[in-house]
Amino acid sequence: MAEKVEGYEFSQSHGKERVRVARVWKTKDGQRHFVVEWRVSINLLSDCINSYLRDDNSDIVATDTMKNTVYAKAKECSEILSAEDFAILLAKHFTSFYRQVTTAIVKIVEKPWERVSVDGQPHEHGFKLGSEKHTTEAIVKKSGALQLTSGIEGLSVLKTTKSGFEGFIRDKYTVLPDTRERMLATEVTALWRYSYESVNSIPQKPLYFTDRYLDIKRVLVDTFFGSPKEGVYSPSVQSTLYQMAKASLNRFPDIASIQLKMPNIHFLPVNLSNKEGQIVKFNDDVFLPTDEPHGSIEASLSRSRSKL
Repeated sequence: MAEKVEGYEFSQSHGKERVRVARVWKTKDGQRHFVVEWRVSINLLSDCINSYLRDDNSDIVATDTMKNTVYAKAKECSEILSAEDFAILLAKHFTSFYRQVTTAIVKIVEKPWERVSVDGQPHEHGFKLGSEKHTTEAIVKKSGALQLTSGIEGLSVLKTTKSGFEGFIRDKYTVLPDTRERMLATEVTALWRYSYESVNSIPQKPLYFTDRYLDIKRVLVDTFFGSPKEGVYSPSVQSTLYQMAKASLNRFPDIASIQLKMPNIHFLPVNLSNKEGQIVKFNDDVFLPTDEPHGSIEASLSRSRSKL
């Protein structure tokens, strides 16, 4: 929040970015291992104005201390926990431990390490790197007020049929033909805000938010593709995006809003021709994949206030 300083409007914060930490948990017999890798960013809103105006650093939480706190708190977590729970834990620490800190904002990006299977059996301590990332941001105030957002980055999906685009505005610059048969590919970025408004109101079930992340990802993917045999027709990326967002809100009552960004990644049919005419027509089964330029489609969907 801005305040008046020497006749100016002044606001400030400070933090530590890209703190990388991995945590391994083991079952009591030591045989089965679990691992997470997190990239943590911390931003503190605090009463340390004297460090700017009077060369007095006595109210500053050093950013190196923030980094060390990440490792110390990860060590203290004796049981496996979600990225959301760890973000809230860190934010609660900074707002309760330091009288100067009024608000803590903790962002985490979780790297997708997945347990491997060997000869059809889940490996006890072997993992491979997946693709899409789990993200979260916890904003915690000294009062305990909470704003919790989670998301997905890099969810790449593609279907080779059941997609079209027609009836759009045409003018002298339009060359794109109408079609009811095209490939549809995108890389989904999703952000959803939970309805929990205080740190005391969040579910105490272990890994609740990890399970919710997997559930939402499954709903987004299932809505994009439709049933395994018939699929579902997409008249536009916009229409599919809306159906994915609506399905997520309808399925999970603790989600207050969701935002989806879905670039239209093009696969262009290849046909070869010269000045004498067409050499080879590939009949829409050979394509040129291209990610630049691509269409940009983004929208958000929220519950009406009367339902919150």
